[in-house]
Amino acid sequence: MKISCGTDIIEIKRIKESINDLGTKFLERVYTDKEIEYCESKNNQKYQHYAARFAAKEAVFKAISSRLNNKYDIGWKNIEVVNDENGRPHAGLLDIEIQEIEEMDISISHCKEYATANVVVIWKNVALMSH
Repeated sequence: MKISCGTDIIEIKRIKESINDLGTKFLERVYTDKEIEYCESKNNQKYQHYAARFAAKEAVFKAISSRLNNKYDIGWKNIEVVNDENGRPHAGLLDIEIQEIEEMDISISHCKEYATANVVVIWKNVALMSH
């Protein structure tokens, strides 16, 4: 078994400015429909939730990047962060499969100015993991 991790932090203001400047062009390039629906439901705090998901996508990328042949093998919308019925976030891969992932756990947090995310990936088939 091998474990890898990724972490990211972002200023909420940067995401808010991108959304306000680029509108749906930015949203549709970075977020899935489920993520947009969730964040938009948060009204005044929607930018915190968008930023948290942005950080989560970056953290997932960092945690799985060792298994990618090329950083362009994965796009923003290949990573989706949704909450379960208890409000706990989960990250999943869409339209891309990395079979060596045994488990992926994510933690996201945000405050007034920053959003952060941490991802831990447990890999199976350690012999396949070469650098």
